[in-house]
Amino acid sequence: MDRTIAEKRIKELTKLINYHNDLYYNGDSPEIEDFEYDKLLRELEDLEALFPQLAKPDSPTNRIGGSAGEKFSPVVHTVPMESLHDSFSHEELRQFDKRVKEIAPDVQYVVEPKFDGLSVSCEYRNGVFVRGSTRGDGVTGEDVTSNLLTIKNLPKRIENAPHFLEVRGEVYMSTESFQKLIEQQEENEEKTFKNPRNAAAGSLRQKDSKITAQRDLSIFIFNIQQIEGKTMTSHKESLDYLKSLGFPVSDFYTVSDDIEVIINEIERIGDLRGTLPYGIDGAVVKVDSYAVREILGSTAKFPRWAEAYKYPPEEKATKLLSIEVNVGRTGVLTPVALFEPVSLAGTTVSRAVLHNEDFIKEKNIRIGDTVIVRKAGEIIPEVLGVKEHAEDGQEFNFPKKCPSCGSEVIREEGEAAYRCTNTGCPAQLIRHLIHFVSRDAMDIEGLGPSLLHRLADEKIISSPVDIYKLKAEDLSSMERMGDKSASNLIGAIEKSKTREIHRIVYALGIRHIGQKAAKLLCEKFLSIENILNASEEDIAGIDGYGDIMAKSVSEYFSLPETRKLLQDLKDLGVEMAPIEKKSEGGVFMGKIFVLTGTLPTLKRAEATAMIEAQGGKTSSSVSKKTDYVLAGEEAGSKLVKAQSLGITVLTEDEFLNMINN
Repeated sequence: MDRTIAEKRIKELTKLINYHNDLYYNGDSPEIEDFEYDKLLRELEDLEALFPQLAKPDSPTNRIGGSAGEKFSPVVHTVPMESLHDSFSHEELRQFDKRVKEIAPDVQYVVEPKFDGLSVSCEYRNGVFVRGSTRGDGVTGEDVTSNLLTIKNLPKRIENAPHFLEVRGEVYMSTESFQKLIEQQEENEEKTFKNPRNAAAGSLRQKDSKITAQRDLSIFIFNIQQIEGKTMTSHKESLDYLKSLGFPVSDFYTVSDDIEVIINEIERIGDLRGTLPYGIDGAVVKVDSYAVREILGSTAKFPRWAEAYKYPPEEKATKLLSIEVNVGRTGVLTPVALFEPVSLAGTTVSRAVLHNEDFIKEKNIRIGDTVIVRKAGEIIPEVLGVKEHAEDGQEFNFPKKCPSCGSEVIREEGEAAYRCTNTGCPAQLIRHLIHFVSRDAMDIEGLGPSLLHRLADEKIISSPVDIYKLKAEDLSSMERMGDKSASNLIGAIEKSKTREIHRIVYALGIRHIGQKAAKLLCEKFLSIENILNASEEDIAGIDGYGDIMAKSVSEYFSLPETRKLLQDLKDLGVEMAPIEKKSEGGVFMGKIFVLTGTLPTLKRAEATAMIEAQGGKTSSSVSKKTDYVLAGEEAGSKLVKAQSLGITVLTEDEFLNMINN
């Protein structure tokens, strides 16, 4: 390859990797699998090695991809949280062994699983957990202490502890918890997390720790970053010590001086992938001795004393037997591939979602074809494409009628999905009821999908209104439902009558309207009556709303059946209490603030409370609608954008003077 071609490819790779870095580390929403990303990074490393004069100081090969976000306070890591160099073959592991043994011939290694989650630091003083932070860019992370406190298996207090201890761990979401979350998101027709790693990262980086607590996160501790009052000489000694203190440490780690033994253990760990209750994407080989680690040192990005071996995603070929179509809560028709069972990541799978008509046509998938399937993130089965077309393969055509109720289906302009036009469709009904009673909506404990199916099948309920007509005697006669269970459920239904109106609006299941949008709508109009009387233009004026959302809300609340539903719920005791209107006074009335950087004395939550107390509100992004940007130290791109748009930028002193004057 000549220099001109190499330079062009290096620029392409740098741009592409930076793009995927931002999605992975800062957006928790990657578009490609880790293995594909690692291959891109390796290609860039190889090109920079061939043409060192083309390597830039800010190349992605010289830094960790993440950054400290602006919604949390920054934490500077006293001990950098380094990344690891990746190997993709046994030969690369042998080369790593050769490099290490040229300096330390008698070295011993520890090999352990590489957990697939979000790396964090946890600090303890006198045995009490005092602070937790994300890795960020390795030097500066985010303070997520309150969210880490919600993780049940992370010790909050340890006995016989040293004066100070900082440990490094991996926050993850178990396979079971991830599957439950995906089922809930699919039921609500929300965008689903791609894999457990992104689910864990997205859950840990929530501003509201109550949401984090609902996600059932776990943690493994795998390293001591700092310790005062006790001396450690090896990694294995530190793992044994952490386990004795009650930290959740890996169930297995092996020590050996023979790289072939290490490679065999890596393969054994790989064979266990599908049987473990958590995700791993590789194995890590570390030099055991801390003294040898000191000698080996680190590069700008990686320690020279450790190597990560990345497992390739497992893919299998199988025959596509048929495609069935399921109907969701809002009437969306979703095609599902049914194929000959194959074993993937330790489990047998025989079905996978095909997304929509465009996906099937783009991949040219026909019934009878041999298709390639894998588990995205080792969890969710997906069809990658066609390996071989069958001679008698049948083209799949979307049904013109709803498979549940026989009504017409339509595909609206600009949408990928077909939708059933019958709001009374039985398939939509049961999913709508499940959404209505869910935790984030009316939160009726004990009224789960199984019971709802039984009640609907027996024609006891056919709408949310019927839930509030239920009596204990209707339930106690049902199979597996005694008097006490019936009484408890009636109590839970009664309790749900006092839910806030934004939860009631969310429970209605309006297209394009999630929890946040429901809350914004209610904060704007304060009562159900005001929403019913609002025009589409009024709704579109809500900061954070677009034309599609406004149209969806306006159309829904203009339907006679919607007005009847709300009136029936009111008549049955659902309170729908209006939100108390905030004071009309305040120097910031109607003004929108964006906060960025670290303020000298005020915490972000304190500044936000002061803005809201003066009639203003805050936004997470700078736009033409922004009135003020309150900027502190290390203000980033938001400050630059504000300056480019000519938006007023305030210091903390100027902000306080405006309030005091």
